[in-house]
Amino acid sequence: MKDEIRQHISQIEQQLWNISDDLYAHPELGDQEFRSMEKLVDLLKAHSFDVEEGIVGRPTAFKAVYDSGKEGPTIAYLSEYDALPGVGHGCGHNLIGTMGAGAGVLLSKVVSETGGKVVVLGTPAEETNGAKVPMAEQGIFDDIDVAMMVHPSGESVESGEALAMDAIQFTFTGKPSHAAAAPEEGINALDAVIQLFNGVNALRQHVKSDVRIHGIISEGGVAANVVPERAVAQFYVRAKDRNYLDEVVAKVKNIAEGACLITGATLEIENYELSYDNMITNQTLSKLFTNNLLSTGVKQVHKAKSGSGSIDMGNVSQVVPAIHPYIGLDSPGLVAHTKEFADRTVTDVGHHSLSQGALALALTGYDLLTDKVVFAEMVREFRERKGEVVEA
Repeated sequence: MKDEIRQHISQIEQQLWNISDDLYAHPELGDQEFRSMEKLVDLLKAHSFDVEEGIVGRPTAFKAVYDSGKEGPTIAYLSEYDALPGVGHGCGHNLIGTMGAGAGVLLSKVVSETGGKVVVLGTPAEETNGAKVPMAEQGIFDDIDVAMMVHPSGESVESGEALAMDAIQFTFTGKPSHAAAAPEEGINALDAVIQLFNGVNALRQHVKSDVRIHGIISEGGVAANVVPERAVAQFYVRAKDRNYLDEVVAKVKNIAEGACLITGATLEIENYELSYDNMITNQTLSKLFTNNLLSTGVKQVHKAKSGSGSIDMGNVSQVVPAIHPYIGLDSPGLVAHTKEFADRTVTDVGHHSLSQGALALALTGYDLLTDKVVFAEMVREFRERKGEVVEA
């Protein structure tokens, strides 16, 4: 039946390329991807998927299901399709969204024989307020056994790590006054922000090497001769492990409280984007996918590197076995979040990578539906990584 899946990719790949190219030509920001969602949903409906739109309160999120009516695992493919301001699909989400939907279509062609279900989840706003976070929190994955997606990159790389991340905003409120005539009457909110940055810089010496803390001053006053009444700083705080990140975040918040004691300002702390958990790659699943990717003609898949960014797929990996590998665009050193990256997705190389990624995802899903041993090993590994007691 793998040969049958391979035959189907040749039948639908031109349609997949057209969809990806359309997403490239009409980039939409997170939670505004209405045209993009429609293109993907129309494809899935045309292949007999039942589609529910607007799930988890996100208007451009969807869940598409193809049910064989027979017992078996539920395989989920995740589709991202939000673009970046200014550079469009500089992270290749036009490929990601189409690969996920294409893989779902391919696997649906054999699932009536293998049993099980195929699910495609449309997951908006990965670049900002990733919809996978509420999906994981609200039980979307409760009836799903495994979740997979593939991200384009300069070269093909195994699924690896991604850092847990909190996006925190600190709003300090002081008291305005004439900065020259009556400075003693004012409370300088900008001074509090500066003390926060100084404290964070001192903290860097006393955290683990995987921690990343980086921020900006988004508001710092309105005039040099007025004591700033309001100042705002936004930080991303990241770490390899969610538990340790929580410790670091608590220290950063204490620094902010200390800045209030120093200056007399008051403070409001809030998350300005959703929090991402660290990515737990299921190695059993990762090896299975890598072998299938190589079988599509990809010549080399590099070993995973240490993660430095953060992805909402991390939250998914906390609740089901998951992978987030990279498929190469035959361009070593290609930098993401650039116009050059976006343009690469609509070349012949980009199209070919799309077909290979969708096919490898579908072949991996087929293996999980038909090989009970490897499926059990995947589940065992997931439970062990989560600290659950697994019987021998």
